[in-house]
Amino acid sequence: MTIRNFLELIEFKAKAASVFPFCIGILYSIFNYRTMDMLNSIIFFIAMFLFNTAVDALDNYNDYFRAHSEHDYKQKTNIIGRERLSTKWILAYIILSSGTAALLGIYLVFKVGLTLLLLGIICFIVGIAYSTGPRPISASPFGELFAGFTMGFMITLICTYINVVNAFSWTVFSILSVFLISLPSTLWIANVMLANNICDFEEDTIEKRFTLVHYLGVKKALQLFKWNNILAYVAMILAIFFHLAPILLILGLLSIPLVYRQLQLFSRKQIKRETFVCSVRILGIGSFFQIISFILGVIIV
Repeated sequence: MTIRNFLELIEFKAKAASVFPFCIGILYSIFNYRTMDMLNSIIFFIAMFLFNTAVDALDNYNDYFRAHSEHDYKQKTNIIGRERLSTKWILAYIILSSGTAALLGIYLVFKVGLTLLLLGIICFIVGIAYSTGPRPISASPFGELFAGFTMGFMITLICTYINVVNAFSWTVFSILSVFLISLPSTLWIANVMLANNICDFEEDTIEKRFTLVHYLGVKKALQLFKWNNILAYVAMILAIFFHLAPILLILGLLSIPLVYRQLQLFSRKQIKRETFVCSVRILGIGSFFQIISFILGVIIV
């Protein structure tokens, strides 16, 4: 297996989807609690990254064996069949990386408390169920919801908790506050999966993957894609209004013209190799502006 094949197997290009919520969690902790635990953050980042690669590798692994259209998808589209990768090696990597992530998570549990264990178990269950079993989440109408929830909200929540530990109170207000600050990332991550499912609509129908697009139709799915972007910016404004983020987060709105451009491109044409990248760019542009403006606000305040 070449490095290029490995990076495609773990979908390395999409790893920013988990890095952005992690950064938001750290910035939220610093701004609202005036604290950060560097060691806990590094350990969590490694565990998070390893498990994320395991989930994506597992997704490709399961899709390969579950494929119905033998010639088109299994041998031409899926990285395992196309590059004739060893399934035994891939399974070994999945076990090793997810096992290492679990051990690092257990170490953090001993440091910060059993609440983290519950949060970790939820993430592991969703990660495995995402592509495993007779009815995986990724092939259901709930894929976008769970992808955004775990990678957007849960990563930010865990990152906040491990940085502030005893200062964090598990109240409805505290949880909703983290949810609001993580909502832009949550929506943009969900949109990446939504865009993928829109582009793969015909292939998914053949493969009997009945995603959200199957139930909404492409036209309504595109409307949802647009409204998710609008709500992401509304969430930024509300975070400032409720004093959960520095006022300079308003600079994040400067990304709107760039995001709108990508939204237009994707709305006109939904082709995997040409315009799916628009959803990834929106995630990158929107999150980058959000994080940079948040950093400026933290420094100045």
